[in-house]
Amino acid sequence: MREQSDPERCYTLLARDSVAQVARHIDLPGKIVVDIGGGSGHFTEEFRRRGARSYLFEPDLRELSARGTVTEDAVLADGYLLPLADGAADVCFSSNVLEHVADPQTFISEMVRVTRPGGLIYLSFTNWLSPWGGHETAPWHYLGAGRARDRYERRTGREAKHTLGENLFPVHIGPTLRHVRGRDDVQVVTARSRYWPFFASTITRVPGLREIATWNLLLILRRSP
Repeated sequence: MREQSDPERCYTLLARDSVAQVARHIDLPGKIVVDIGGGSGHFTEEFRRRGARSYLFEPDLRELSARGTVTEDAVLADGYLLPLADGAADVCFSSNVLEHVADPQTFISEMVRVTRPGGLIYLSFTNWLSPWGGHETAPWHYLGAGRARDRYERRTGREAKHTLGENLFPVHIGPTLRHVRGRDDVQVVTARSRYWPFFASTITRVPGLREIATWNLLLILRRSP
């Protein structure tokens, strides 16, 4: 809820929690981690603090330099076409990026490509029908994205950061799960709500309900040999 007003605290806490989730499935010291769309580098820095060799790939220069300085070894690059060899990473990480790309399946395929066999892919996103699907305009996006943007501008006196169809896209849990489960180059390690402290995996098994109640889907995939 404080992402807009206190982004430093928000993303520092989120990075600690997210990296801890990855660390449950792989020993991080010495591992190569690719952070795709990691903004100004909070996740990258937390991976390094845990001993990983982490590199940030961010397509938006404004996001990359949002804290005034650019994190070490950051690359201005598009997640659709990463300047990396096949299998270069032990961990490919993406937090809350999928809802901002127009072609999520191509984005996922690129994450899989740069991950070594046996490596991990961490992918989380805020689904459109969740209470936070409209980002700063939520939950009024349920009444229409245009109406929600107009309300946000009237209430705050400034334009919303996200526009549906430009830098925010309606991604849904059911189709995403079917896509990753239908691939022969990854295995699903976990599919759960990212933030729920209980019944986190159960919620994602209930069609319909999961589109609203999951809030944010966390997928951890293992690259097949």
